[in-house]
This record gives sequence, structure tokens and C-alpha cells, in this order.
Amino acid sequence: MDIPKKLLEEWEEEDREAREIRRKYADWNFINKQPPRIRAALIYFIETGDRRGAAKLAGMSIDEFNKLRIEANIPVVG
Repeated sequence: MDIPKKLLEEWEEEDREAREIRRKYADWNFINKQPPRIRAALIYFIETGDRRGAAKLAGMSIDEFNKLRIEANIPVVG
């Protein structure tokens, strides 16, 4: 199944916009004070929006990671 190029471009643009919003609102001071594994997971979430993957990277449940995401002021977009 071929996905039309225009549709792929629209998805890429939506992903880019969501990533920019997450970057803009994130509390970078809070993020940078976290231990390396947690910091990496928060940055991974900012870049991808993948809560499940970020939680796994952090070694947390999704609920635990979501609480941390809220502390870091990272919005869920999309």
C-alpha cells in the first residue's frame, strides 16, 4: 500500500509542529537537573511524543512517567 506523498508531508509537518510546541513549553531547567536516564527519557518524549517508549527508557510505568512529564511542563500535543 502506497501512502500518497502529500499525506506523508502533512504528517511530517504535524510531527514537526508538535515537537516545537513540546520544546517551547518544556521546563528545561527541571529537565537538565534530572539524572541522565530520566533526562534522556524526557528529551526522547519531547522529540517523539512517545509516552510508552519514554516511560520504558526511564524505567517507569506510563503513569509515573506522565507525572514526571507534567512536572517538566511538557504538553501532550495531538
